[in-house]
Amino acid sequence: MIEVVTDGDLSGCFAVRREVFVVEQRIPEEEEMDAYDAHAVHLLATDDGGRPVGTVRFLHGAAADKKYGHAGVDGGTTAVLGRLAVARAARGTGLGADLVRAVEAEAHRRGLAEVYLESQTHALGFYERLDYEAFGPEFDEGSGIPHRAMRRSL
Repeated sequence: MIEVVTDGDLSGCFAVRREVFVVEQRIPEEEEMDAYDAHAVHLLATDDGGRPVGTVRFLHGAAADKKYGHAGVDGGTTAVLGRLAVARAARGTGLGADLVRAVEAEAHRRGLAEVYLESQTHALGFYERLDYEAFGPEFDEGSGIPHRAMRRSL
């Protein structure tokens, strides 16, 4: 089940992100969580037993403009997808695609017109299969992992 986290308890989201980004990818924990978490819309996927197995967040409005305005993002019309993480136990199930589609549905519900993201280059094919288009040069957003900007109109 995928739900928007509305009660302010982000512990499930952070548990999955920590497993994927901090433990597996060795990104420093202080870089994984940021002040934008307080302004983001978080989605959490749980398995049949209620355990967190996937998460994603998106920014829009002033927070998106502040963090991604340099990339031409208009937070009034754009959802900025980020921190997509699927626990090892749930990989290969289609959950990652389901989380992206859930972001798109929630962004559309909020009146946004597109989704922008900065994909790790090894994941470009995943997003391309979901009709996202890469643009601009490859870059390092600070983690040491190469990225490309991508977008999809809703």
